[in-house]
Amino acid sequence: MSKIIRKNKQISKWFAETELQVQFFDLDPMQIVWHGNYVKYLEIVRCALLDKINYNYEQMRASGYAWPVIDMQLRYIASASFGQKLTLRAEIVEWENRLVINYLISDASNGQRLTRASTTQVAVDIHKGEMCFVSPPILFEKLGIPAC
Repeated sequence: MSKIIRKNKQISKWFAETELQVQFFDLDPMQIVWHGNYVKYLEIVRCALLDKINYNYEQMRASGYAWPVIDMQLRYIASASFGQKLTLRAEIVEWENRLVINYLISDASNGQRLTRASTTQVAVDIHKGEMCFVSPPILFEKLGIPAC
């Protein structure tokens, strides 16, 4: 069950959520999660989302495309600490020319927002080594929508 409240925004049908518990090795000397580990948390939920649409990294490679992250934005709102259970959410919000995923990391017990983030990925034809300016048809197929 999602604890996310949205105002005047449509919720994407392509999303995934997972939970994790903060481990000791993710902490910094201040005993909170080191800021760089949030990128790892984004990757965990991004993989869950890509698995959900059956287009994770192995399927991407098999389809002839790599999808490197070309931009990442993070906004830290509150710190996570040892033992805290987190809800990680990823949602595809753009797919026509690039793959944009929005993220929310929140406290699993009370829904408090801890971190918001966004990543942008582009398709690169593996054989040509060229970036695609339009997302390839395989992405549209995996999302279950007609290609542009």
